[in-house]
Amino acid sequence: MDGLLYLEDGSVYRGKGFGAAATNVGELVFNTSMTGYQGILTDPSYMGQVINMTYPLIGNYGVSEVDDQSAGIHAFGFVTRDITFRPSNRMSVMTVSEWLERQGVPGIYNVDTRAITKKIRTEGTIKCVISNEGISRERAKELIAQTALRTDYMREAGVRERTVCGGVDSGSAAGMTNCAGLRIAVLDFGIKRNILTGLTDRGCEVTLFPYGTTAAEILAAAPDGLFLSNGPGDPEACELGVQTTRELLGKLPIFGICMGHQVIALAAGGRTYKLKFGHRGANHGVIDLETGKSAITSQNHSFAVDADSVTVKDMVVTHLNLNDGTVEGMRHKTLPIFSVQYHPEGSPGPNDSQYLFDRFVKMVWEYKK
Repeated sequence: MDGLLYLEDGSVYRGKGFGAAATNVGELVFNTSMTGYQGILTDPSYMGQVINMTYPLIGNYGVSEVDDQSAGIHAFGFVTRDITFRPSNRMSVMTVSEWLERQGVPGIYNVDTRAITKKIRTEGTIKCVISNEGISRERAKELIAQTALRTDYMREAGVRERTVCGGVDSGSAAGMTNCAGLRIAVLDFGIKRNILTGLTDRGCEVTLFPYGTTAAEILAAAPDGLFLSNGPGDPEACELGVQTTRELLGKLPIFGICMGHQVIALAAGGRTYKLKFGHRGANHGVIDLETGKSAITSQNHSFAVDADSVTVKDMVVTHLNLNDGTVEGMRHKTLPIFSVQYHPEGSPGPNDSQYLFDRFVKMVWEYKK
């Protein structure tokens, strides 16, 4: 198949197609991870986006049955310099191309991903058309003009009804045997499976609540703590999530990751803003200002919290990005509330940030006592 990547500014990149014979319009972003493409493509936070990988060799270890972070691919397209059609890995059950084809997602390879990345870094994320159906440049231009990018995918990326996800009768993973049986409510904006594992492995009984769940409905379930998940889109479009969180401030211990972090900031009265090209990859340095320790983190977000807007609302900035100084974590001065912008379950360190789950479990247990 012939592949076409057409950008809103008129730029055209032609290559070879793989995956599904399809055409999609999305927001073009880049990811700097060298591995983990299966987890990246199945991360609900990528809904609505076309992912350009900076690492040139994709697909070498194929696709396994255990690395999905959700029920399927959420990205709208996949752009690579090269793609492997003969993976070498005992756990591989299919190639990336076969996987994308089954999921209905188009891919394009044999394009200059370095040039695409430099364009995004210079001009910012941009709307694009990805197609391997042989459409013309003129048709791609029409699709760009006809299609508006959505900002509210978090409303549909999570569960549609209340869902109970386990509970392990052991807190051994956290080293706290007395923490088994904690009931954690998760407001689901598009959670990753490894985040759920981070909670259930520490003895928590987790209940997922869909977007639009009210504070009263969550409190009626009598949880011991609240977790706000990651998810796609603009946090300011997450209006019901912000409202629910605002009403629960001071009523439950709260931990937020990514979208959840941004929702806490908005619920507290702060502001968020869109980054020029976002943070996506498994090599982002973050410093914990309260311990002085730094960690290599996995990240995937387009938006950041305005530090000045939250520090006047009784929030303390606890973590900073070592590349650009943006806010990567915060906590409330007096209430049991904290959040981070990155993914502690991503483990690129490999376990630098797992302590955050332990901190949450300990905080909930102490609050419950």
